[in-house]
Amino acid sequence: MITSGKIVVLGAGESGVGAALLAKKQGFDVFVSDFGAIAGQYKEKLVALNIAFEEKQHTSAMILDAAEVIKSPGIPNTVPIIKEIIRKGIPIVSEIEFAKRYTNAKTVCITGSNGKTTTTMLTYHILKNAGLNVGLAGNIGNSFAALVAESDYEWYVLELSSFMLDDMHDFKADIAVLLNITPDHLDRYDYKLGNYAASKMRIIQNQTSEDTFIYCADDKETLKILKHTKVKSKMYPFSIRKKIENGAFLESDNIQININLNDQLTMSITELALQGKHNIYNSMASGIVAKVLDIRNSAIRESMGDFKNIEHRLEHVAKISGVDYINDSKATNVNSTWYALESVSSEVILIMGGVDKGNDYNMLKEMVHKKVKAIVCLGKDNKRIHEAFEDDVEIIVNTFSAHEAVQVAYHLAKKGDTVLLSPACASFDLFKNYEDRGNQFKAAVKEL
Repeated sequence: MITSGKIVVLGAGESGVGAALLAKKQGFDVFVSDFGAIAGQYKEKLVALNIAFEEKQHTSAMILDAAEVIKSPGIPNTVPIIKEIIRKGIPIVSEIEFAKRYTNAKTVCITGSNGKTTTTMLTYHILKNAGLNVGLAGNIGNSFAALVAESDYEWYVLELSSFMLDDMHDFKADIAVLLNITPDHLDRYDYKLGNYAASKMRIIQNQTSEDTFIYCADDKETLKILKHTKVKSKMYPFSIRKKIENGAFLESDNIQININLNDQLTMSITELALQGKHNIYNSMASGIVAKVLDIRNSAIRESMGDFKNIEHRLEHVAKISGVDYINDSKATNVNSTWYALESVSSEVILIMGGVDKGNDYNMLKEMVHKKVKAIVCLGKDNKRIHEAFEDDVEIIVNTFSAHEAVQVAYHLAKKGDTVLLSPACASFDLFKNYEDRGNQFKAAVKEL
């Protein structure tokens, strides 16, 4: 850990600008470099703080004299400037790692291929309602570093992506949650699921016997990697398939959470604000966190019953002529789309497509065959979707804008159907991000 010298921050989004703010406050010489254009709101912050920056380029001479580099999670190690930094032996850390150095707050860290944003939000909701002095940050869109610089929380709930975990070395989670491991972002991991799984398991690095690890006992890949992983922390699994002695399980449509045998939490799944099988898992994980922190059962039940889900995750947009329109734009991988289809009981017009990250569509085939009457492709290159589902769906249509996709879906749907935007792909071929994709979808639905 460095205590003086020059900090270079690569990437000037929420994470990067937050890191620059904290580094400046700690007395470092700070330089921010972004290979793209810097958004106006972030540029204004850098100017106001008198932090030097560049955009649309990486100037080696300005970067390679750094004592340490804080890298945006979106930048892969294969880009030329990162290779140069590694060659020079300059340490590279994530914004999360850097920020944790300057707070004594404890952390609940949540990762997983699917459900991590919902679980992070639900966990934060429970803790905040219970009166804890708690902040919310990480992959959810808030800079941890900025909160550390400007606030004084005693707890943080952090959503951590595999990219963030890759650049975390000394960081320790007080409570670590691993929801699941399914193929995602394999283009960043040499198309090897084992590499991606190892990245996810970094959530428990540096934990001791005083810490907590919460994981899904039904997740095949998690169980596979746990066989070869030494875990020092207290382990609390959760399952909907089997009884768990210390953890959470499902019995007769009731969630049972056993952390303290004298104070077991029981809650009917019908009372949960979040419905669907995948959300039972998310609620169990959040419930275990709450019980570990000795939050009262009544407070946990109340928060799990009145929670409102995030935008772009199975968000009901409208019912038009008897057809439901659901925005699940945050579903950027195949597994997320499987969960979305599993949660819908009617016939589906599925809008999917975008930037394929090495997707294996086989796991969707049975669900698509059973529930989907038409696929509306939304992306520049839809060839792999056609190849994957041509034997399972009679109608597959190509579209190149959210407006066009909604119009086509409207004409294909009949009363009682659901039009589901659940792309299984990244968004940046036609949209700025998944939020932009979801917002354009909602706007197009409201025009009907």
